[in-house]
Amino acid sequence: MRERKNIFQNADKIMIIIYILLVLMGWLNIYAAVYDDTHSSIFDLSTNYGKQALWIATSALLIFLVMMTEARFFSSFSYVIYVGIVLLLVVVLIVGHEVAGSKSWIEIGSFRIQPAELAKFATNLALAAYLGRTHVNIQKLSTKVVTAIILGIPPLLILAQNDTGSAIVYTTFILVLFREGLNGNVLVAGVAAAFLFIMSLLVSQWIVIGSTAVVLAFVAWRWQRGRRPWFALIGVFLISVAFVLCVDYAFHKVLEPHQKERINVLLGKETDLKGAGYNVHQSLIAIGSGGILGKGYLNGTQTKYNYVPEQSTDFIFCTVGEEWGFVGSTVVLGLFLALLIRVIMQAERQRTAFARIYGYGVASILFFHLAINVGMAIGLLPVVGIPLPFFSYGGSSLWSFTILLFIFIKLDSHRNEVV
Repeated sequence: MRERKNIFQNADKIMIIIYILLVLMGWLNIYAAVYDDTHSSIFDLSTNYGKQALWIATSALLIFLVMMTEARFFSSFSYVIYVGIVLLLVVVLIVGHEVAGSKSWIEIGSFRIQPAELAKFATNLALAAYLGRTHVNIQKLSTKVVTAIILGIPPLLILAQNDTGSAIVYTTFILVLFREGLNGNVLVAGVAAAFLFIMSLLVSQWIVIGSTAVVLAFVAWRWQRGRRPWFALIGVFLISVAFVLCVDYAFHKVLEPHQKERINVLLGKETDLKGAGYNVHQSLIAIGSGGILGKGYLNGTQTKYNYVPEQSTDFIFCTVGEEWGFVGSTVVLGLFLALLIRVIMQAERQRTAFARIYGYGVASILFFHLAINVGMAIGLLPVVGIPLPFFSYGGSSLWSFTILLFIFIKLDSHRNEVV
């Protein structure tokens, strides 16, 4: 293979430019989120924005390391990387440091790392390596079982750390599986399960069970040519009943009180503007007060007077809405959309299944984080602690998203070679 004079040769410049813009805009908004008149230098390492500058610098180093690595390394060592990160998730359960109720951090001196963030790209690599093998068919039961194991181990370990937000990210890999040929009935089952889940929280479980029985009986009655698959319908009914009962049990016996409060506030069953609903209420005020053009950079009153908790992490988007307004928010969302479209376009033109599957995994993870984080900020989804990619404060998060994206950029730059 001919050596390249530049490690960025053939690298997708559009994705790199969008990445740089998002990281820099995120840094400026982290500064704005904690700004007051006593803050002078944006490089003050005692503050979140100063530390984020350090994370950005180290992320640049990671980019060079990824781009200098042979492209085939990522397919050849994907399982090794996956197992290594899984072992880190186990180590966290033993010696991890607890932050905000989640035992998710490993401390080395003053340095802290969250393996749950790094597990995302590692799982994506392992999934791409497995599904990308020539003899693997997603329609086979054995393939589905192995896939479920690969995708199931990290979130189970993360749930054991009491980090629900990071664990639910792995549901987004279902989009990758559909691209690779998973039966559409799974999507129908998923939508039905989501509907049953919500209805189980809104009304009595017995009303939901009774309504399900009526619907299935109607389906049987409407079946063409008198065929009534009673066995299948009874099976669906029993599974639905078990699911509804599990939802009720999990809600009342498994979830923490603050998690139940957040769900009830979201569903309109409770109004708690001073408790569980406070963050979202203040976020909506901040975003709404920004109007069309915003209040101006560093002029956000909700931001400046610290009304919105976690404003440099989970609720960073409300800073954008308040200070940059509708126009600025649209620009930020437009950049994310452009990045997602670009990743999917590049994934489709890959010559290897490994690179294609990995690319779709990148798009799925970024989309999930974007949708959930913005949904939290505008009150459409419960608060589950999902960072906004490249924007939210945090070294592990920025490292993870940077590695995730630039591995794909590296694979794409070698798409004409066997990797």
